[in-house]
Amino acid sequence: MQLTFSKQHGINSAIVIIAIWFIWFASGHFDEYTVRILNNIAIFIILAASYNLINGVTGQFSLEPNGFVAIGAYVTALLLVSPDAKMYQYAIVDPYPFVLTLHANFFTALILGGIFSAFLAFCLSLPVFRVRGDYLAIVTLGFGFIIKILAINNPEVTNGSLGLNDIPEFSNLYWTGGIAIIAVIVILNIVNSKFGRAMKAVRDDEDAAIAMGVNTFKAKTLAFCTSAFFEGIGGGLLAALLTSISPDLFDFFFTFQLLIIIVLGGLGSTTGAIIGTVLVVGGSEWMRFLDEPITLFGHTTAAMPGMRMVVFSLALIFIMLFAREGIMGKRELKELFKSRKKGGK
Repeated sequence: MQLTFSKQHGINSAIVIIAIWFIWFASGHFDEYTVRILNNIAIFIILAASYNLINGVTGQFSLEPNGFVAIGAYVTALLLVSPDAKMYQYAIVDPYPFVLTLHANFFTALILGGIFSAFLAFCLSLPVFRVRGDYLAIVTLGFGFIIKILAINNPEVTNGSLGLNDIPEFSNLYWTGGIAIIAVIVILNIVNSKFGRAMKAVRDDEDAAIAMGVNTFKAKTLAFCTSAFFEGIGGGLLAALLTSISPDLFDFFFTFQLLIIIVLGGLGSTTGAIIGTVLVVGGSEWMRFLDEPITLFGHTTAAMPGMRMVVFSLALIFIMLFAREGIMGKRELKELFKSRKKGGK
């Protein structure tokens, strides 16, 4: 048993080393466009893995990610944009004096964005987890709309519908990729801990978990707050990558995209969330050539904007028809290796 643990630990360490090497190699050898796509993939890995913790591992149908991502993005942006840039941007009304005093370095801004999101998640968990199932989805969906409306109707803080511009572009592949690795490691350790077992018990049968003495409220709240923390950090990285944010960026489609990723990869599988992110975010970018004129057998077709989304949607339908629990189901990479080893024997 000790040998098996050591072997698995070695495999995990090797994967982390390969990921770090890839980040270093890509930063120095890939073109700017490719690095930009990799940055997006890394950020969405953070968001998908954290969203999967509450929605897949704990089994709580939550539709709140766009709200927490928006909070992290705005907190980080307000701490990074200089006072002069704020005065220049706030065209609707003058910003509150305290807004002009907000300033922090990038790391501190990210952490504060995550902490603020986690704190709101804790406050929200008190009333939210009094309901289950579809009712939970409706409540959390409303939270995302509330955050967007607050961002629009408080121009003294958020600059309203105009959003925030001139955000310093701090996000590079070292930041996004490094934090993605840390987020995945933390989430996997939670999933494999006693708290993770409690979360899975809630997912499988909450009433049975209560009967067995599991503190289901504590398990759900921990998953919710951890998910919100990393979603807030992911929002901060996104703001520092795009250098411009507005309320329209964080509408329900943002949550819907993350939901597609974790369902495609497999609800409850962090490995699946990573694979789903690469396929959805990377695949949709790779298919851009379908929107342009294509030459086939000497005949050039007209440009068909939107064709890539048609093909991409058909591919998603095909995958889900033959993998109804997602690509990985509830399995992680180590479980896949174990099953193949047993099959080989």
